[in-house]
Amino acid sequence: MEYKDYYKLMGVERDAKQADIKRAYRKLARKYHPDVSSESDAEEHFKEVNEAYEVLKDPEKRAAFDQLGQSWKQGEDFRPPPDWDAGFEFSGGGYTGADAAAFSDFFESLYGRASAQGGFHGAQHVAGEDHHARVLIDLENSWHGAQQAITLKVPQVDPSGHVITQSRTLNVRIPKGVKEGQRIRLKGQGAASIGGGPSGDLYLEIEFKPHKLYKVDGKDIYLDVPLAPWEAALGTQLEVPTPSGKVEMKIPENTRSGSKMRLKGRGIPAREAGDLYVITKIVLPEADTDDKRELYHQMQQTMGFNPRKAWGV
Repeated sequence: MEYKDYYKLMGVERDAKQADIKRAYRKLARKYHPDVSSESDAEEHFKEVNEAYEVLKDPEKRAAFDQLGQSWKQGEDFRPPPDWDAGFEFSGGGYTGADAAAFSDFFESLYGRASAQGGFHGAQHVAGEDHHARVLIDLENSWHGAQQAITLKVPQVDPSGHVITQSRTLNVRIPKGVKEGQRIRLKGQGAASIGGGPSGDLYLEIEFKPHKLYKVDGKDIYLDVPLAPWEAALGTQLEVPTPSGKVEMKIPENTRSGSKMRLKGRGIPAREAGDLYVITKIVLPEADTDDKRELYHQMQQTMGFNPRKAWGV
């Protein structure tokens, strides 16, 4: 996917005021509008300018885009970094289904799609607008529940017309058994109302921070368990770590690398708890001394083992 530098497309500096961006858009829109331009690629330029303006005119989208930094090169294969927009507080989605054809894959990879009710700047209502943010929590908090201080970045336009980011910290109750993708609703923490109505709500979409031991898939978690060759061949009894404490587990004889074993109910707690899957990984000791190399030679001669026997050649 091609990375797009929206500032370069608009011909403005990264610290440009919102008014400067608006003026640049009007100039480029007149230049490339298909109804008036004689350039052969005017329609493509017009789409790119509209997409760039969709991002840069909006303080929320612009602040999130700025977080990507300037190290990306035009035209290189781009994939958004993991959790690139975590902690940003947004007031809506990306774009409506009717607008999908007007925006690139790059735009969609960053901002996704909005619901049919509208994008980041929907119509004004009596109640305040709902806000959304994606937040990262520790996996262990899903096992026990927790109170966690979560800091959100809130983009705004300052009096001089520049986009700035302010922070606010909320003390959030993380419910036991929360899963990735689940949303926590904070009533009244969205946008204030115009006209004295109730404030909107804030929805926090949960994601787990990367964990040194576990990987998560829905309610299930996965743990790689390293085994010495003799443990895999002869079998052994292990203490396996789980987020709720250590569990005794039997490794049967002749266990192969990549074998999957289930610890039922040791996944994320819920009405029907997930499971913990142990994936065995056989780790070979290094032959870094004469004695160890000699032991490997003895194994080779005694076992006559050919791991490629199935090839038949």
